[in-house]
Amino acid sequence: MFTSRAYATEQDLQQMEDLLMEARSRTDDWRYWHVGDLAFVFFMVACHLRPQGHIRLWYSKEGRLIAYAMLGEDPSFDYQVLPGYEWVGIEEEAIAWAETRLTELRARDALRWGGGLVAVARQDDVQRIAFLQQHGFQYSGGFAEVNLLRSLDDPIPEATLPSGYQVRTVAGTGEVSDRAAIQHDVWHPWAVGNISGDDYAYLMQLPGYYRDLDVVTVAPDGVIAAYVNGWIDPVNRIGDFGPVGARAAYRRRGLTRAALLECLRRMRARGMDRVCVATGASNTPALRLYESIGFRVVNESLNYVKLV
Repeated sequence: MFTSRAYATEQDLQQMEDLLMEARSRTDDWRYWHVGDLAFVFFMVACHLRPQGHIRLWYSKEGRLIAYAMLGEDPSFDYQVLPGYEWVGIEEEAIAWAETRLTELRARDALRWGGGLVAVARQDDVQRIAFLQQHGFQYSGGFAEVNLLRSLDDPIPEATLPSGYQVRTVAGTGEVSDRAAIQHDVWHPWAVGNISGDDYAYLMQLPGYYRDLDVVTVAPDGVIAAYVNGWIDPVNRIGDFGPVGARAAYRRRGLTRAALLECLRRMRARGMDRVCVATGASNTPALRLYESIGFRVVNESLNYVKLV
């Protein structure tokens, strides 16, 4: 009924993004990842691992991509299956593939690949939760993330910046090193912060990346002080923020807020009618920031862990 193979080229990434957009159009907003989530997680896999060894693709007998699975660092696991092909065996194959790969990786580097296999399920996705539990995953306690949503029908307020600061598109190749550096400064020592200028230049070439949605707030001396990566799903007309951040020395000045508001305007100009974002449930400053510009919590995600 279906076949599978390893990820091969960036054409596969485009097909994975198309799968998510089609799946979202046929279900609700939160059952499937936003293409922005996929793009950045893929980028992390490409930076630190090998997509060919950490992504598996499933095809229908007609050759159509119908599912994929990813095994990332931590170790983390996710699978996405197109509606109409769910619960016919792909999910079981995906878990078996992830566990086999994890065993192989641990044989080479037990320290790096230790710990339980983590999968995330939104709290209202009862089928996914039941499936994970049936296959040995247990709820780890607490919420992993909260999901927030904002309509672009509502007014977008103007930002007030300190004198000399400006909000603009990232400048391109001449600014790649500083763009990568702020990612590192905000997120180090987590894996998401371990990227180089060359890595970021690669991100800028991936399907789904739009430079005008890579918005930065720049200090008077030219240093990038805050940023947001914006992503769009033109099929479902929903944007996504992530990652978002500001260097520690520039926080609490409204700089991240200004970048977010500008990105909202740009997404609306591109035809989006909603924007989503996710953050840690305990990240009170981020939650207050998003809520202050019109976002409201609509869902929550849970971590499930399996000892393999």
